[in-house]
Amino acid sequence: MPASSPHSRLPSIGRRTVLGAAAATAPAVLGLSGAASAAPGRNKPRKLKGGGDLGPNVLVFDPSTPGIQAKLDEIFRAQESAQFGTGRYALLFKPGTYHGLNAQIGFYTSITGLGLSPDDTTINGDVTVDAGWFDGNATQNFWRSAENLALVPVNGTNRWAVAQAAPFRRMHVRGSLDLAPSGYGWASGGYIADSRIDGQVGPYSQQQWYTRDSAVGGWTNAVWNMVFSGVEGAPAQSFPNPPYTTLDTTPVSREKPFLYLDGEEYKVFLPEKRTGSRGVTWGNGTPRGTSVPLTRFYVAKPGDSAATLNQALAQGLHLLLTPGIYHVDQPLRVDRPDTVVLGLGYATLIPDNGATAVKVADVDGVRLAGFLIDAGTVNSETLLEVGPQGASKDHSANPTTVQDVFVRVGGAGAGKATTCIVVNSRHTVVDHTWVWRADHGEGVGWDTNRCDYGVVVNGDDVLATGLFVEHFNKYDVQWFGERGRTIFFQNEKAYDAPNQAAVQNGPVKGYAAYRVGDGVTTHEGWGMGSYCYYNVDPTIVQHHGFAAPDTPGVRFHGLSVVSLSGHGQYECVINDTGAPTSGTNTVPSTVVSYP
Repeated sequence: MPASSPHSRLPSIGRRTVLGAAAATAPAVLGLSGAASAAPGRNKPRKLKGGGDLGPNVLVFDPSTPGIQAKLDEIFRAQESAQFGTGRYALLFKPGTYHGLNAQIGFYTSITGLGLSPDDTTINGDVTVDAGWFDGNATQNFWRSAENLALVPVNGTNRWAVAQAAPFRRMHVRGSLDLAPSGYGWASGGYIADSRIDGQVGPYSQQQWYTRDSAVGGWTNAVWNMVFSGVEGAPAQSFPNPPYTTLDTTPVSREKPFLYLDGEEYKVFLPEKRTGSRGVTWGNGTPRGTSVPLTRFYVAKPGDSAATLNQALAQGLHLLLTPGIYHVDQPLRVDRPDTVVLGLGYATLIPDNGATAVKVADVDGVRLAGFLIDAGTVNSETLLEVGPQGASKDHSANPTTVQDVFVRVGGAGAGKATTCIVVNSRHTVVDHTWVWRADHGEGVGWDTNRCDYGVVVNGDDVLATGLFVEHFNKYDVQWFGERGRTIFFQNEKAYDAPNQAAVQNGPVKGYAAYRVGDGVTTHEGWGMGSYCYYNVDPTIVQHHGFAAPDTPGVRFHGLSVVSLSGHGQYECVINDTGAPTSGTNTVPSTVVSYP
């Protein structure tokens, strides 16, 4: 614990400093390959093969591999500050024991064990994220991940100082975990799931955090919003002082698919659905679920066209997106039940000509995981659609899951959309997403990277666990489906609104961060925060962070709104309830329960 409280180090300016254009590199346009070439004398394309090589940006190590540390250092040097660069890497470690490693993880880099259990792959050393590249400020440590490893930290504590879109999944830390940068500078994360930390977790300066279905030896400190569901060892419910929101179990969960080695054969493990879940899935023997051999996946490479990827899907293959950038001129159409689309190393889809990147049919059991969607230069009406408009089938036994699928509008270059994610299918589980209209980088401006809505939920019975949605021109989240539930929500309103008129919502000052539709009768949310930092016009007033119908079935627990150093103010927390934020004091205004 640092000598002074994190509150004393809260920013006097916005928690993210706008980076100069020199720090942002627009993504290169990679060459497109057409659909698979036709066989001589036929119009029908050749059948695509499953399996195959994982490509040059997937690095596979075993304990006997020479020069592992040098290779890790080389990739980190390339990725440490490449916030909007084009490099994408997956670092895969075969089962075994590794000694003396410090894997520093930069942008668009995933480090993953290839065992069926995290304890199959042990690193005596550290998997480190710090913020030296940004003067000790960890609020821009986005887009990186660690999965399926056991760590024995050198000094007893591993440092994982991240912000949004940086999941820590299926990890076993045989020691403690520090979530703050060295020096305890600003930090804004984050997400842990299906992990065991034997020692204490110290978030310190982290403004918010969500931990799901895990086990911790202890937890110290909270700034604004710490949320737990299904976590053994979690602190007791105490919001707002300290701001812990604790649920004993998670209503529905199904862990993210992962690549592993069965002998010398690559397979993808598909964990089974759990209800009322608590603790890790891997603690007692073989995890529950099914395995799919890599030969049933089309192993996609950057340059593959949407036509090729759709041909693979139509053939009945799953998709494994290897690291890189994929331009798609039509939606990837996921029409078959139980299809898996799994990305490695932050594989990135960019829709061209106003296309939607991915469209999922109203079918059971689709799993979308581990990739980034970057808006293209021509406005897309939507970037990801889960189910068609009017979808109504019951998927309660086998829902679609959207996990570590991140969406970005601007930052890496000009991009526009109307709505980022639309969820129409019933019972969908959105488990950790960051949907971001960029506030810094290239192609950023109130109308330059215009996107009115972040997430729109029309389907009934949808659950969001770990919902991060920021900076949209109008509503960040709109929820029209019945019986929706959100556990943990983090939001910032758009920094760059030019004036009050630009955000005026009829008679209401500003658009709520999270709006439940007027006709909804049942909805529930836990541990939800909205912050404002109107740096163009600090006089802007936001009436409330949350808007919902006043009906007994619509309930919220642990709400907060924060004005960052007085750049804009909230008049209320939810509807007309909750105290206004107070001047330049960056102190939350809270509502413990509503109504």
